[in-house]
Amino acid sequence: MALPSTWVHILATRPHGDAVLTYPHAAWRGQLWTASAYVGAVVAVNVGFSRSPDLDWLWSLLVGGVLVLRDAAQRHWGHGVLGLMLLAAGVSYRVGNPAVALASATAFLIGETVDWVVFTTTHRPFADRVWRSVLASAPVDTAVFLHLAQIWSWPLFSVGVFSKVAVGGAIALALRRGAHHTTPPLS
Repeated sequence: MALPSTWVHILATRPHGDAVLTYPHAAWRGQLWTASAYVGAVVAVNVGFSRSPDLDWLWSLLVGGVLVLRDAAQRHWGHGVLGLMLLAAGVSYRVGNPAVALASATAFLIGETVDWVVFTTTHRPFADRVWRSVLASAPVDTAVFLHLAQIWSWPLFSVGVFSKVAVGGAIALALRRGAHHTTPPLS
């Protein structure tokens, strides 16, 4: 079986004679980290909504971060992030309250698809793409969830959208500031 090209394929032998496969290349570790963080965050938020729906404001705040994690995962996985979205939805359904998890997972899939389309088609710097994709996906995700969970109200919709946009905007701003403060690579 051939290892992915991103793996450093070196077998090292320890003094006691046991062979060890070296750690993956840095790019592959980034892919694993973003995939794990993204899927884990989606599942955590969906299970949170399932088990503690009264903490809607908290889960909404976390969703803003999840939207940005999806953008970061897409940077590493490309369109393969769609498979990660489906994996996260499936795990959420299995471990959460099925009715709330289905509403949340459906809202995530629709909202994340909007986020993915905007992020993919907007050929701008990363921070701008994050900001625009959150602005487009937050109202869609919130409306779909509240409707499917049968808890629609304008106040909940407003809190949900505001918190997602606020978190997404703060992260986009931090990314923009970080991009301006990086040092050029050494030649």
